[in-house]
Amino acid sequence: MSSSIVETVDIKAPVAVSWALWSDVARWPSFLSHVRRVDPLDARRFAWQLSLPGADKEFVAELTEVIPENRIAWKTIEGVHHAGVVTFHRLDDESSRVALQIEYEPQGFVEYLGALTSLDSVLANYDLGEFQKLAERTARGDF
Repeated sequence: MSSSIVETVDIKAPVAVSWALWSDVARWPSFLSHVRRVDPLDARRFAWQLSLPGADKEFVAELTEVIPENRIAWKTIEGVHHAGVVTFHRLDDESSRVALQIEYEPQGFVEYLGALTSLDSVLANYDLGEFQKLAERTARGDF
């Protein structure tokens, strides 16, 4: 059973700000609540450590597409099956929309339950909300 998550958030920050924050791997644990670490292995591959309710996961993901201020796509090459894309859309000079799409194969009871109850989408929506706060603070110069 494959599961799909699609979530969007509108941000009071230009696309350039949203892009700069999301494309900085070191910042991911500050807005992705389940991400404990992301370690670059080279320019395109990253080792992830996740802590999810009832399960810790580790995997290696590879960037499959990077178009500055437009999209970042990835897929796993070791560990769990997972692929996704985040896209950046200009709404106007001062605001943007970030869309996140993830495809994954639930493994174990907790992940199946999360997929069945849409808890995975709730978590993704929460993380996008955290990203929104960070991007809006950055755009305002509130560090």
